[in-house]
Amino acid sequence: MRPVPPWRAMPRRAAGPARCAHNEAVNATGSRLMTEALEAIAVAAARLVVDEGMEYQAAKRKAARELGGRSKRRLELPDNEQVEDEVRTHIAIFHADTQPGELLELRRVALRWMLRLTEFRPHLAGAAWRGTATRRSAVWLDLYCDDPKAAELALVNAGVDYDVGAIDRPQGEPLNVLTVGSRSAVFKDIVTLHLALHELDEQRGALKPDARGRSWRGDLAALQRLLGPDIDQDRDTHTGAKT
Repeated sequence: MRPVPPWRAMPRRAAGPARCAHNEAVNATGSRLMTEALEAIAVAAARLVVDEGMEYQAAKRKAARELGGRSKRRLELPDNEQVEDEVRTHIAIFHADTQPGELLELRRVALRWMLRLTEFRPHLAGAAWRGTATRRSAVWLDLYCDDPKAAELALVNAGVDYDVGAIDRPQGEPLNVLTVGSRSAVFKDIVTLHLALHELDEQRGALKPDARGRSWRGDLAALQRLLGPDIDQDRDTHTGAKT
């Protein structure tokens, strides 16, 4: 009979209490470091969003690159809700005196364009809807069209200058976006508006809330309710300037 080597014959030793405690401590440390990294990225991204007008995804990627330094390890990114929390904190600390008025003006600009584009079922999205916009923010309008090309044709017929772009989506085809400019008498500058051209059937999930029950966008009636007595459709009527 072939002898069995002693290292095969020995039973596996069960991990003792000390070993289990060590593993738990390592896991807890790793979790804490991950949480701290996400918080640091969210704080840095929020500063880029507010002070430089960057969009969330671009801000998160830039913040991760800056905080990661020369490390080749790819850092996990915080979700948009976490960044938005830090954006609100940053605004409360550094821009509490100016941000409310700037937000109001951007919502008024959005209202005027939504009234112009009512046939395309416009919904205000982004920071102007969520309440975190500053004068550096672009206004995002989601349009839900029977034919997305009709919205572009409407701009052509109105003599509005625009640029054409697209953004990638996790699922489906890239989303076409028309970018226009609207002069603000309050800012004495051009406000950038992005018109995202959605298929009509995408409107069914447009008002789906986030994890905290807050909507990501609102239609014309919702914006009018939000503005209440602050609605002023007569100011800043000169639109169509190219960004």
